[in-house]
Amino acid sequence: MQGRIQVATVLAVTNQKGGVGKTTTAVNLAACLAELAQRVLLIDLDPQGNATTGCGVVKREAMPTVYQVLIGRSTLADTCLRTDFAFDLLPANRELAGAEIDLIDLGQREYRLREALAAVRGNYDFVLLDCPPALNMLTVNGLVAADRVMIPMQCEYYALEGLTDLVATLKKVRAHLNPVLEIEGLLRTMFDPRSTLTQQVSRDLEGHFGTKVYRTIIPRNVRLAEAPSYGKPAIAFDRSSKGAQAYLALAHETLARQRALAAAKIAPAAAGGRP
Repeated sequence: MQGRIQVATVLAVTNQKGGVGKTTTAVNLAACLAELAQRVLLIDLDPQGNATTGCGVVKREAMPTVYQVLIGRSTLADTCLRTDFAFDLLPANRELAGAEIDLIDLGQREYRLREALAAVRGNYDFVLLDCPPALNMLTVNGLVAADRVMIPMQCEYYALEGLTDLVATLKKVRAHLNPVLEIEGLLRTMFDPRSTLTQQVSRDLEGHFGTKVYRTIIPRNVRLAEAPSYGKPAIAFDRSSKGAQAYLALAHETLARQRALAAAKIAPAAAGGRP
């Protein structure tokens, strides 16, 4: 059994480009961290509700949802559901699409999720935010609430262009709304080692971002694609599949990174507060 980290981490899984395995990553990482005895909350911030259905929850029957939390009609604690996979879920459905309009007239609209999360953050080791593939008020709420950002991306030319835009967006959020926001890492997804372009882009990422690139690589895998239709993370659908094993490795790497960060924060205090 893995030991607990000392401070809960809020990790936004985001990419403005769609179809890069963002929701697949959020759901499977949540399940695999739970497998490692971590207390995990997954928050679905996408009106499509794919993370919700991927956890076996019928989104049209989910009520209340993250929408009610954002507009102040429900607390996060009262809205969370316990999944069959040992982690909690704050569900979403198409009702969330109306949040863009409803949040306009609310005070501190960029901070609604962070404020709601503050009351329960101490109950978890990891809070994962599945952000929509767009820079809208929902994504902004996710980035303001987050400590760190995980960026799933395919190793292809257009993904590099999108990465440039996303990094610029993160800098703006850090400058104006959330000064502690940092990039946790770049995750290579749907990886096909037979492609020369894939290999080249992968090397470019490692050369430019260094240790910000996760060692774990998520392969293109049929079982990963099939699992959501059964309402299960891959580790519950086919534990032996390459996709499930890759996400389990990612969970180990994510946990190791958070422990290293926690240790780095404790060290100056142990030395009498000297930097």
